Amino acid sequence: MREFIYASQIADASSRLALMLVEIRLIPIFVFRLNAKNHHLFKNSIETRPGMIESMTGYGRGEYAENGLRAIAEIRSVNSRFVDIFVKLPREFSARELDARELIRKELQRGKISLSVQLERDLSVAPPVRIKPEVVKAYASLLRALQEAAQISTPITLDHLLKFSDMFESVEEEPEEVEREWQIICKAIDQAIQAVRMMRRKEGEELRRDFEARIARLEATIDYIAALSAKTIEETREKLRTKVREILLEESKVSRERLELEIVLLADKMDITEECVRFRSHNKFFLETLAQHEAPGRRLNFLLQEQNREANTIAAKSQNAEISQAVVFLKEELEKIREQVQNIE
Repeated sequence: MREFIYASQIADASSRLALMLVEIRLIPIFVFRLNAKNHHLFKNSIETRPGMIESMTGYGRGEYAENGLRAIAEIRSVNSRFVDIFVKLPREFSARELDARELIRKELQRGKISLSVQLERDLSVAPPVRIKPEVVKAYASLLRALQEAAQISTPITLDHLLKFSDMFESVEEEPEEVEREWQIICKAIDQAIQAVRMMRRKEGEELRRDFEARIARLEATIDYIAALSAKTIEETREKLRTKVREILLEESKVSRERLELEIVLLADKMDITEECVRFRSHNKFFLETLAQHEAPGRRLNFLLQEQNREANTIAAKSQNAEISQAVVFLKEELEKIREQVQNIE
């Protein structure tokens, strides 16, 4: 019976301590803004070296001419989770579509990419087609018969005959000549690829500078949160000790050691040291990934997910409105970074 009474007293005391924690959270809200008063919090303390990251948005044009033949290649690229390549080649080279895809895939790892190739021949060189005289005569005879049957006096012209495309047939070129023309197309495609990569790198460099500035702000905000948390935990412990003394005066049978243990456990639950350490670690890996990986998009996405998880844990543990406001700033910055990362290769 005595043990039951003792347990009930402990449970009642713990409930009162829990209510005290709710009351402690009701403190004035601190609005966390970047202004003249606190701009020093956002100074970049992380040393980085530039990385060659690429955006997935770009346009490139390549042109190559040789021996009366000119190839023009255009490549357009937009962001995509994977690599999607669409190829449009001259009809006589449609069988080389896989080869064209491979040329692009070697240089561009992600994005929705479209390639269009045009082939222009010198007019002084005979085109690789010839007329089928028998088919031309057959269509001309058919048109005359139609003219008589319909009693139409309008004369038959060349425009009427050109409506029938099967009057022409392709001339089989020598394999060496076909390969020579394909090499001209490949050189134009390669120029377009280099042009689109140059554009993607320029945009990627702008994104890199934006990422570094935002990571610096995240780093400074975490330092601010860690310092504020240490102060808050100590203040909370003191408030709890004061309340415990009041409880002990009313309920002398409650174990002082047990209540002290409860204070320590509650304070430990509010400690965000581990989360801050992990968040800083993710910041470091984020910048290292920018500097060292050629296609960091997926890795950066993973790190942002981890940073969001740590920010959520900090918010859940927070007993301070100023920390909660700072976490809101963290999550806003992370969301802005995430939107930009979607366009990184």
